[in-house]
Amino acid sequence: MKNYETVIGLEVHVELATKTKIFCSCSTEFGGAPNTHTCPVCTGMPGSLPVLNKQVVEYAMAVGLATNCTITQHCKFDRKNYFYPDNPQNYQISQLYEPICRNGYVEIKTEDGTEKKVRIHEIHMEEDAGKLIHDDFNDASLVDLNRSGVPLIEIVSEPDMRSAEEVIAYLEKLRLIIQYLGASDCKLNEGSMRADVNLSVREVGAEEFGTRTEMKNLNSFKSIARAIENERNRQIDLLESGEEVLQETRRWDDTKEYSYPMRSKEDAQDYRYFPDPDLTPIDISDEWMEEVKAKEPEFRDEKMARYISEFDLPEYDADIITLYKPLADLFEETVALGNKPKEVSNWIMGETMRLCKEESVDPDQVSVTAENLSKLIKMIEDSTINRGAAKEVFEAMFKDDVDPEKYVEEHNMKQDNDEEGLKEIIKKVIEENPQAADDVRNGKEKAIGALVGQTMKATQGKANPGLVNKLIKELL
Repeated sequence: MKNYETVIGLEVHVELATKTKIFCSCSTEFGGAPNTHTCPVCTGMPGSLPVLNKQVVEYAMAVGLATNCTITQHCKFDRKNYFYPDNPQNYQISQLYEPICRNGYVEIKTEDGTEKKVRIHEIHMEEDAGKLIHDDFNDASLVDLNRSGVPLIEIVSEPDMRSAEEVIAYLEKLRLIIQYLGASDCKLNEGSMRADVNLSVREVGAEEFGTRTEMKNLNSFKSIARAIENERNRQIDLLESGEEVLQETRRWDDTKEYSYPMRSKEDAQDYRYFPDPDLTPIDISDEWMEEVKAKEPEFRDEKMARYISEFDLPEYDADIITLYKPLADLFEETVALGNKPKEVSNWIMGETMRLCKEESVDPDQVSVTAENLSKLIKMIEDSTINRGAAKEVFEAMFKDDVDPEKYVEEHNMKQDNDEEGLKEIIKKVIEENPQAADDVRNGKEKAIGALVGQTMKATQGKANPGLVNKLIKELL
């Protein structure tokens, strides 16, 4: 069998975080009853006219500047004509001839730890289509146009990636840049970040690219990796058996781990692009560009370095926390309320990540507030509750967004710091556990754990463990 190289380029669609659609004032909020976030413009009614949302241009520009693109200061919109039931105008307003951003790149780390530039061919603005809902029971397809007109940017890479690992590294880098900019939440599960994979294989050393296919319906990084591996093997099998790879669009079924053809891949001429007559060209001044550039946030790499130097966090903690912007925000806001950075980090790295895993919650979706986390930490510091109780309170905060102080009051969880009362309980525990008591008297420090445990049990976990430890030593 010959040695083959995989050649991959991506088309990444990102829904922008504007409150209204790209050409009308309808809401972009996810969900809602079908066809309720609509108007004559986004449903393609005759005679309706689009009006461009300025925020869309600023978000597109911000992403372009952060990915080292050249901004096209005079750009315009084009009509891409195609006929699907979820496309109410029978055309999509996009950018072919003069996209807003060109010739950028992002740097990723490859599997061997080296830096690699993945070039960005262009970023263009466009409107999203609606959504078809297939009703198998009635053998019908229904159209929901809530998504129609939601603003997108499409980030088109060059075919610079050679493995699924490089693809995931590239997508992670884009996701973090866009999230830190606030341009999108990039939730793959809600479709606000979608990647189409263009993939071909060729013999190692060959200069010509092979015939590529495009794969759609990829809604998680894991499904993208599986689809890449599957399509690579499918194409190699075809070539090894003397067959041709057809240029086509394929739909990935992640449940069956199988892709099947949707349609032959169209070329630009099939869409009959022409300039949109209802929208004027966009002129971007140097001043406007500088304004957008000046609003750039501290990106992940800079933030990670600062956490290590300013807060003395271990590199591992800083790496995990900054991987998710909401966690980084939670960390900084809680520290700003006067809490020790390492203590805050411990709660994020420990209980937060544990519960995310157990409850299958994406770390981007954690709803614990800095105010509540700060209250919890302060209750531990002033001995209102012990750490065991604090974990229970944190779980309630994580799941139900409760106020920790009210939760402690309502569940009678305040720590028992009454020395005299605890002494009486400890005396009884010592009487009932003479062997452990003798071991402690004879210098076996570990034996004290059994006595502490029995005391905590007797107080239903409300005793202050530090105080219990101290009193046991005094009494023995």
